Parts: sequence; structure tokens; C-alpha cells
Amino acid sequence: MTPYAASAKLPRRPALTFVLAGLALALAIGLSGSFQLAPCTRLDRAILDTLQVHTASGRQAANTVVVDVDDRSLAAVGQWPWPRYRLAALIDRIAAEQPSAIALDIMLPEPDRVSLTEIQQTFKRDFDVDLSFNGVPAALRDNDGYLGQQMARAGVVGARYFYFDHATRDDRPLRPGIGFDGRVDLLSLDRASGVLENVEAIARQTRVNGFVNVRADNDGVLRRLPLLIEYHGVVHASLALAATMHALGVSSARVESGRDGLSLRIGQREVPIDPSGYALLRFNGPSHRYPSISAVDVLAGRARAQDLRGKIVFIGSTAAGLNDLHRTAVDRLFPGLKIQSALTQDILDGDIVRVPVWGAMAALIAGMLLAALLCGLFVAGCSLAMLASVGLSAALVLLALATATFLHASLFLPVAAPLLVLGMVTALCVVVRAALHQRRERHWRKQLENARQVTIESMSAVAETRDPETGAHIKRTQHYVRAIARRLKGTGHYVDVLTEEYIHLLFLSAPLHDIGKVGVPDNILLKPGRLTEDEWVVMRKHPEFGRQIILSTAQQIEGDNFLAIAADIAATHHEKWDGTGYPAGLLGASIPLSGRIMAVADIYDALISRRCYKEPFSHEVSTTMMREMGGTTFDPVVLDAFFEIEDEIRRIAGCFRDEDEDEDESDSPPARSSDSVVAPAETSV
Repeated sequence: MTPYAASAKLPRRPALTFVLAGLALALAIGLSGSFQLAPCTRLDRAILDTLQVHTASGRQAANTVVVDVDDRSLAAVGQWPWPRYRLAALIDRIAAEQPSAIALDIMLPEPDRVSLTEIQQTFKRDFDVDLSFNGVPAALRDNDGYLGQQMARAGVVGARYFYFDHATRDDRPLRPGIGFDGRVDLLSLDRASGVLENVEAIARQTRVNGFVNVRADNDGVLRRLPLLIEYHGVVHASLALAATMHALGVSSARVESGRDGLSLRIGQREVPIDPSGYALLRFNGPSHRYPSISAVDVLAGRARAQDLRGKIVFIGSTAAGLNDLHRTAVDRLFPGLKIQSALTQDILDGDIVRVPVWGAMAALIAGMLLAALLCGLFVAGCSLAMLASVGLSAALVLLALATATFLHASLFLPVAAPLLVLGMVTALCVVVRAALHQRRERHWRKQLENARQVTIESMSAVAETRDPETGAHIKRTQHYVRAIARRLKGTGHYVDVLTEEYIHLLFLSAPLHDIGKVGVPDNILLKPGRLTEDEWVVMRKHPEFGRQIILSTAQQIEGDNFLAIAADIAATHHEKWDGTGYPAGLLGASIPLSGRIMAVADIYDALISRRCYKEPFSHEVSTTMMREMGGTTFDPVVLDAFFEIEDEIRRIAGCFRDEDEDEDESDSPPARSSDSVVAPAETSV
């Protein structure tokens, strides 16, 4: 099998290890989803936001309307906050159209400074002057009291705001106006430490109140609203919940526990909540899908009666200066006033989205099963393409299931964990498969190297059976050529040729430099004396014999042929730099670099070695002779590299000594005089 095989079945032990690793990864991701940790939470939120946008009904809210003290109303009437008598007049106009409920989403914690009573008190305190007003009814002298009376008459639901960072004084009892029973013990509500309430004159006349707290998720997007908050052991309702219950004529709600989680039972309606008392919003669309009427139009009598009759009306302000805007999935600037309207409409329509209590466990189990499936397919040898196809199909099924349950059951299934499991386990499969491929590639390359080495050694062994030169000569010349090539590369010579692969192949191929001698008859090859001219003609054919032998073998090998360098070495290692060599008489750089390097290594080793026709020369004598051949026999650059690593050359010669050579170099015979030295050309055959 090649290292890039499409698939490979894992052995039992690695397969078991891989499956356990995949399941452990799935378990870790599933638990992070259960504890709402990133990145599961971020992905679930992204999926929820996408569903909110793409499944929004787009219809106008039918049961709620906002009366908006907008910028146009402020421009027409002036000042904010409005005088309380003007708010009272607005409430009176709305109440005349018989809405099902009115909620005032405006906090009035300070006395009205334009109230006649307040003016009298200010003048008395600051100037010790007693002011009196004639002809003004007593009810109109206190704007706060007057507004409180109108709110009580119309049954308006008031607003309050809870603090969680500091405590406030409790000078008067805080009445929620509605009650809760049932499985309240299962709730873990936010506990407030303080409250901002309307002024006493308004608060004491308001029978039902609701808080206006909102809290975005930690990414800044508003997705949930608290329906319940605990303050001093009492459960309080949000403004939207209180207004809805008031419109339905219900004064209490029951906390119930069901198969999917907790709910508030309001008459016949079931409102899903989480243990913290939050409800997950489901928007009809952007804020303009929730109708509004300008307050100035209501005061001027220009509002249509049918736009208010039977509706739950929220009075408040979306004026830009108040900055009561929230980022949601469907609208980046959703007014807080209309958030209350959206929640109320969701309660009435039964569209509150629930995250089922079993969702996290189901996601964990689904992730474990999917991990087991992918790991099983992987260890069975399935291709990465098939694994990716299975993973993608499973992801699409999960998303389709989440969409269907969101649309038809108002359930949001947290599918982020199994989706992340699919992605991470698939990535793990890719990484492991790549690692296996790399290991197989290394094994394959090692086998290839072994095959190369065996081929070369087998061919070298054939030459050794005929050549009196020993295997030590082959080892020495191998290491000489590699050392010379590395020195050339290190000094910046022939760097375009001397790659690591080239140097490695040069090392492997060097033993074949004299394989052509198998074609030389024994009486010539083994002759102890000088060769005759005719014998030299035959002997000088061995480079061409070697080239033909190697190329005939190379033709049987497909792909990148590692014997090409060996053929060059065999054919050209007796060529000379000045063109007087054999067999082709090549000149200078026309001689392949491998042949030039081999010539230096081969002649040096021939000089220092014992042959049937000569005794070994010392290193000093050998190198002296070689220096004289620089520029004629040898490439000067290659010869310089040889002398630059002279110590390494001597070390190599010492490491691979001939078996019949004495250990002590001092026993070597003395160098012969120059007139008795064998000619270099003869020495290097």
C-alpha cells in the first residue's frame, strides 16, 4: 500500500485508543455545553439568532400597542419628563377607548417640580414666602396625586426598577399586586437588594406594579427577559407579565414543573420559564412589527379608537435622547418600550421559546453517538471523503431538527455540542489519518532506501567478486565523496546541484563506480605488473561497461531513477579536467560533478591503498602527488574542498582500514622515489 492510500483499517489496539479518544473529546464538549461554556454557548446563540431572523412571522402584533412619547411628541409639547397632569390626560384619553390593560413604562421617582403644591413648598423653604392659589381645585394642586388618581381609576400597571448592586431604604411596604404559588421552591430567581419606586403619591394608589429590568447576554444581545425577581422573599412580576395578567383578569399565577421544564400557569396559558425565571423571546420581526401611536396624536384626538380598544397599551418613550435601545437578533436598535410589547405578545400567542431541561443531556448523548459513529467508520478504514460526507449529513439533520422543533413546538434544541463534536472528531480523523500517512510514507521511503541500498550493494558485490579492491575501499570512497560534496556546498560551490537528496544519492551510488570491471578479463584485471597498450585499451572500456550495466538495470525501475547518478559516476570518474581522460575525453565542466568528485576520492584511495601491482603510499606522498594533478586531472574547486577537509579524510581512511593492513601505519613501507612511483593514470584504474 502506498503512503497516500485512501483508507486503511487500524489495528485493534490503535483502533481502541482512537475510539476512546473520540468519545472523551465528545464527552468534554458535551459537558461544556451542559455548563454553558464557550464555544458551545456562542454557537448555540448564533443558531438561535439565525432561527429568530429566518423564522420570524413578519406579522404585526395584534394584541399590543405602544403609545410613544416620541421625539415628535416632545417637540410639540415640550420638556421631559412631562408634567404629571399631561400624563394623566394621556391616560384618560387612552382609557376612554377601553383597552384591555394599560401599563406605564415610565419611572417617576421624584416629585413633579411644576406641581402647585411643590412650588408652594419650594418658596416657603427657600424664601420663607407663603404662596396661595385661588380658584384651583384641590385635586389639581398636586400633580403627583392627580396622576395617581387617574392611574387608579384606569387600573394602570405601574413600573419599578430593582437594584442588585446596592440596598435601598424600605420606608413603605412594596406591593406586587399579584401572587405566585405552586413549585416556587424549584426557582432560583435573581434576588434584588434595592428598588426604585414611583413617588409616594403615585405608588400608594397603584394596585399592580411590574419591574422594567432587562439584561442582555454577555455578548450584548438581548434574547431573554426576566419574568420574575425576588425581593425580600417576595416574588415580583415584570411589567409585561403584570400587564398581561391584568388584561386576562388573573391575579395569581402558578409555577408548574413538566417534562420539558418549568412553566407559569396563567389561567389557561402556559408560559415557559427557566429556573431563573427568564423567558426566551421570539420576535415577529424588527421593532416596526410592533405598532405604536404617537402620544401627541392621542392627546389631539387623532388616534383611531380601534387601534387602542381591547389592546394592552404600553405608555413610554422611544425618544433618541433616552437611549433605551437594545441589540437583538432581528433589530440592532430595538426600543425597550417595544421589548415589553414583544414579550406580552409572545405570552398571548403562546410563542415563548423553551430550552427543554433535557436538551443538554440529549445533546451530550447525541454527541457521544456521533463520535462513536465517526470513530467506528474511521477505524474500519473509511475514506476521509466518506467521513466528511457522513459528518455533513449528520450536521444537516441536526440543524433541520432544531429548525423544525423551533417552528412547530417552540423548542430550541441546543445542537451546538453535537455539531462541535462532528467538527472536532472529523478534524481528529484528518489529523490522525495524516499522521498515519506520514508514518506509512516514512516506512515506504525507508523501504525504498533499503531497496536502493540492496540494489547497489548487490551490484557492488558482483564487482567485488572480480575486483581485487576490498569492500573497505568502497566504504572509504563512499564517505570521501559525501564529505567532499558537503564541503563544496558549505563553501557555496555548486549549491544548485548539491541538494541533500543529491548528496545522499551520491553516497549510495559511489560503490558502483567500478562495476564495469566485471567486463574486463581476469588476465588483465588481476595482472600484477604494468599493462600492455592493448591491455590498456580493454581496461579503459570498463567505465562504458559500467554505464551500460547500470542503465540496463535502471530501465527496469519506474519513476525517479536513483541509478542515474551511479551511471554518471561509473562513466566519468576517469575523465580529466584537461580533457585527456577516458573513455570520452570530456573537458572541464562538461564532466558531471559526480564524476569529478569521484575522481578525487578514487585516486586518493588508490594511492594510499595496497594493490597487486603496488604498495600503499603515505598520506603525505599521496596528497603531494594529487596537488601536482590539480587543474589537469582534477577540478581545482573540488580538489580544494578535498584539502580543506584533510583531517576528516584521514579519519575516514582510518575508520575503514583494509583487513590485511597493519594497525600501525609505521609498519607501512617507505615511499618510493619519484622515478619508481606508479603513474597516477595506472594507479587509478
